[in-house]
Amino acid sequence: MAAVTKQHTRDRRRPRELADAMTTESVHPSRMPDWPWYAVDDDLLGPMAKWHAQGLPLALATLVSVEGSSPRPLGSEMAIARNGQCAGYVSGGCVEAAVVDAALGCLRDNTTVMLDYGAGSPVLDLQLSCGGRIHILVRPVSDAGRYIDLLRAAGAARRTVTIVTSVTTGRWHAVDGETPVPEGHIGRVHRPALRLVVVGADPVALALADLAHHTGLEVVLVRPDGPDGPPPLPRIGYIRGSLGPALSAAKVDARTAIYTFTHDDDTDHAVLCQALTDGAFAAGALGSRQKTDARRRRLLDAGFDVTAVHAVHLPAGTKSPAMTSPRFIATGILGRMLSAAPMS
Repeated sequence: MAAVTKQHTRDRRRPRELADAMTTESVHPSRMPDWPWYAVDDDLLGPMAKWHAQGLPLALATLVSVEGSSPRPLGSEMAIARNGQCAGYVSGGCVEAAVVDAALGCLRDNTTVMLDYGAGSPVLDLQLSCGGRIHILVRPVSDAGRYIDLLRAAGAARRTVTIVTSVTTGRWHAVDGETPVPEGHIGRVHRPALRLVVVGADPVALALADLAHHTGLEVVLVRPDGPDGPPPLPRIGYIRGSLGPALSAAKVDARTAIYTFTHDDDTDHAVLCQALTDGAFAAGALGSRQKTDARRRRLLDAGFDVTAVHAVHLPAGTKSPAMTSPRFIATGILGRMLSAAPMS
């Protein structure tokens, strides 16, 4: 979850008033898409990079405080381009059009505003169905190319970065790691993406890699001594070669889960040992339940902590009569894995 500081409303103009002078080439929020596909993917850097390449100025809207209930966590963001296109969301659909409206006004006037919606807000015509109250900081993104490049580089290196932004000027700077923010600023913490390492190449492994990718995880498929050609799955990493170097290249960390599907006891054991050594947030192996006790004993004999060993998903997935096809099995594995994922 992003680290944020609660701020008071600095501009109480109604959102519609913030964009009265929109130019004719802009897309008015009343023409927001019928279906909110823009909110399905949390990754904003892709759309932002596309809009920046088109020469469009960009704005960001960040959820900075919540009173009561909210469908979105603190730090949730929307990116808005000067033509009205947007990505991400900061509520359950109650205020997104108004936020786009406000962002277009900020881009036009080069201003920063704090929006105030919900119970007790002066904006009476926009209330939240959950009954809470939220504040959203909206500002143009200065030096958008550097912003995009910096976060992409941090993500590739799996580094945590905090973007510190002034609530009055909208100016931002980056700090490595998580850091307290000074008064009058918000801190948006960008952590490495959750990642899944899949070892093996059986149908369940491929189905899991494909499903996890569409869920928004980074996915790496490791196939020891596998073929030169990558799997027929777009945007999924592929590592081949002997097991030890392949696992080292996968760079398992605390925001990585690793599951093995090799159907070889020694290989699966080596993968689970690597997962426990590197502190993966979840790990598991496909196989029969009759093997579970033997697999756990072998991990305990290797010196691993009993609590950590019993947290390994053996076997991977959930037991269900419906879980018969590779995609059904993969769905069970992914759900169980995500239940163990870090909360922030």
